Amino acid sequence: MTDGEVQFGLTEADLARIPTGFAPGLFDGRVALVSGGGSGIGKGIAALLARLGADLVICGRNEERLARSADWLRGLGARVLARPASIREPDQVEALMDAAAAEFGGIDLLVNNAGGQFPKDAIDIPYKGWRAVVDTNLNGTWYMMQNAARRWRDAGRPGAVVNILAPFWPGMPQLAHSTAARAGVAYMTKCVAVEWAPLGIRVNGVNPGTIESSGQRVYPAEGLATFKRSSPMMRMGNVHDIAQAVVYLGAHSGNFVTGEIIDVDGGRHCRGGSWPAGKPAYFAAGDP
Repeated sequence: MTDGEVQFGLTEADLARIPTGFAPGLFDGRVALVSGGGSGIGKGIAALLARLGADLVICGRNEERLARSADWLRGLGARVLARPASIREPDQVEALMDAAAAEFGGIDLLVNNAGGQFPKDAIDIPYKGWRAVVDTNLNGTWYMMQNAARRWRDAGRPGAVVNILAPFWPGMPQLAHSTAARAGVAYMTKCVAVEWAPLGIRVNGVNPGTIESSGQRVYPAEGLATFKRSSPMMRMGNVHDIAQAVVYLGAHSGNFVTGEIIDVDGGRHCRGGSWPAGKPAYFAAGDP
């Protein structure tokens, strides 16, 4: 996301100055790990945390994109460790957490934002594509959560996890692989929130609606048009909307909140889904 990519949401200049309801210094002395922090929603989350005083660890698979994001985040005043990693690989997750411990003494907040999907009629999703999406969105999120929780437990240190989901209720046509994985994350969140509460670990989630970000490049223009009509507000949100929900859950403001999934979707979950790649050919004209 650069200043030239306005069509995909807020620019870097916007993220550096957009108003927030949180006080400066809210995250002073705290360390946050944001997966997928090199672009899109992850970069927006990292930007707000940096503005609020957090030290940051960001990871992703694109080393060049991570480096650019890290340099920009340092310009907002944050200390930043950027490390390429695939969350699908438990050994890379372990190495990432080790690096965070070596650089900052560990983390206080884990934001599981990394994920991905592609629009495809469910009947035509290839086996390899299904496995790739579920492995990233569900398994990768789990590897990150469990690794962080074990370290907090062993150190006798409290921690917070915020999982970034995607529209899975009431479902989203052409994203069966993603909605299946995200629903798994949602109920995994609720389950471990109960198990880990005695350890001082809070686990919550943010469920974005249609958000203007660089991740929308995978969808055709027809799909983007349906996104704008998918919520009762008849518009898309932006990455800062998601970042503010993450801050609420990850900061002291969320101290008595765990096992919660917050919808930040303009009411989309009350209304229904959209067809990101256009309706399948077997729907006749005029059908839903």
